[in-house]
Amino acid sequence: MKKLLNYAYYPGCSLHASAGEYDLSTRELFKALKIGLTEVPDWFCCGATPAHNVDELLSLSLCAKNLELAEKVEGDLAVACAACFSRLKFTQHTLEENATKRKQVEKAIDAPVKLDGKVKHLLEILAGDLGLERLAASVNKPLAGLKVACYYGCLLTRPTDVPNLDCTEAPTIMERVIEAVGAETVAWSHRLECCGANFTLSRPGVVIQLTNAILDSAKAAGADCIMVGCPLCHGNLDIRQKEIEGVYKTNYNLPVFYLTQLVGLSVGLGSGKLGLDAMIVSPMPLLKEKGLL
Repeated sequence: MKKLLNYAYYPGCSLHASAGEYDLSTRELFKALKIGLTEVPDWFCCGATPAHNVDELLSLSLCAKNLELAEKVEGDLAVACAACFSRLKFTQHTLEENATKRKQVEKAIDAPVKLDGKVKHLLEILAGDLGLERLAASVNKPLAGLKVACYYGCLLTRPTDVPNLDCTEAPTIMERVIEAVGAETVAWSHRLECCGANFTLSRPGVVIQLTNAILDSAKAAGADCIMVGCPLCHGNLDIRQKEIEGVYKTNYNLPVFYLTQLVGLSVGLGSGKLGLDAMIVSPMPLLKEKGLL
């Protein structure tokens, strides 16, 4: 008998705002795969990238309280956003290692710290809990002929010994997931490089330079598109792509998909259930060319 998979779901702030298509495609994909998702009741911001640079106790307490709230829902905690995943895992790691900080956080949240629950990125659930064989068996529209550049960015596998998602410097989990649904992946130099993350507003020049290098590397490797698991990376690569093309006098035209959008296509979900119309660089010409719409 196949194991029933059910998870608590922490969408995080971006997925309820600028990355709504990531939330939509996650829910629709997991429904199609018969994986249960129950949103954590009363969840709130985990602090993401700014909080730990301002106040460590605040940052740890925000995540610890969300971990406590997740205990009210059956199953491990499923997280889509790489930044949320990183902060929640970092909090678990820090408070397990430091009893003094754990006591400070417990005082701040006025509750015992919950550290025994597992925090899992969507990639872990697809590749491990569901399994690549079951994932492949769910495919009815293989992504044949689509060349994908898998972009990990900074947070999915770093720092060492914290996320434990895959090998820190040579991960393959993204490639294994997307190849299981029929796509081809490309070897390229910038899959672990920083995109500038939330500097997009405070230091846009830095973001444009870093993101151009990523897009240039993916294009040079022959990629048709880029796949991400992070709203911050998606914003920089997708929203700023036209601006970058203007600055560098080039034409990338690389659609930037969330992993759930591409996997969702492979299991037969339509564009409306995947939020493809929300992408700034339209994927429609590419998908029509490949016969995937």
